[in-house]
Amino acid sequence: MVMKPRRRTAPAKMSDIARLAGVSPSTVSRALAGSPLVTARKREEIHRLARERGYVVNSTARNLRLQRTQTLGVVIPLAHETSQPLSDPFFMEMLGWLADAITQRGYGMFLLKVLPPMEGWLTDLIASQRADGIIVIGQSTEHQTLEAAALHYKPLVVWGGHLAAQSYCTVGTDNLAGALAAVEHLIKLGRKRIVFVGDPAVPEIGLRYEGYRLAHERAPGLRAPPHLVSSHLTPDTSYEAVRAFISAGGNCDAIFAATDVIAMSALRALTASGISVPSQVSVVGFDDIALAAHSNPPLTTVRQDIERGAHTLVDLLFRRMAGEDAPSSTMPAELVVRESSC
Repeated sequence: MVMKPRRRTAPAKMSDIARLAGVSPSTVSRALAGSPLVTARKREEIHRLARERGYVVNSTARNLRLQRTQTLGVVIPLAHETSQPLSDPFFMEMLGWLADAITQRGYGMFLLKVLPPMEGWLTDLIASQRADGIIVIGQSTEHQTLEAAALHYKPLVVWGGHLAAQSYCTVGTDNLAGALAAVEHLIKLGRKRIVFVGDPAVPEIGLRYEGYRLAHERAPGLRAPPHLVSSHLTPDTSYEAVRAFISAGGNCDAIFAATDVIAMSALRALTASGISVPSQVSVVGFDDIALAAHSNPPLTTVRQDIERGAHTLVDLLFRRMAGEDAPSSTMPAELVVRESSC
């Protein structure tokens, strides 16, 4: 006996689902996209019919119709620090949380690292229409570029410091208040020669330096005025900057580092120079990356809620993609005291 092959039923079309549900094809489209314009009960019915009849949304056609890519761009401009890798602990944590938040919205993500020469990098990216919205991680030295883009491109959100008279939307920590709390902590421990290690040309770090300076202004009894040890953000360069400061006879009893990576490099440099932490020199960082609690000694630092920051970046971007003029968001900083300071 010869068995005849079973005829495969063709997947239903949108018009079939509309007929069965007693609605128009446009209503089916809205329901499958989760539109609140369709009642929850009708959306559930349409989804059930679509599953039963094997209807699959043609996402390419839908995106073309809606002029959407279903993709968000995540950009890291590094004009200030060309040697900083994407494997930097802060970037890795931020990108991980961003990927989770973006995926939960049903979107994809493409990542772009921008290095000099950088002329027109943001204008070209916007014009390419590769993404429905753009998240920029760090202002680098690109404040004016971001300002210019914000004049005509709304779906743009930036992780960084909020500056005076700023037009673009930012999400970030209260860098000045966090730095102020860190330095006041060191002053309460009796430290009187506190140096700052970092690069204030970057807006976030500039605000941290201002907090450091403000703490000095409020504590006139300190033996030494504010002192900047200029340093790049990478582990090796910050290590060498602190070693050079010590070798040149630099005298301090505390270091406030602009980032945890710099702080952990300072710990290595102090140890290599035979200086005990914290009995001779206290060290405080900024970020509270996962490695901070596992340094030797565990690092006192100012905590940024990176998970919350990532979700806020995505939330504000979707609001701006929908046409809302969503405002900037500044999160509180939290001092986390561990063994490197006391």
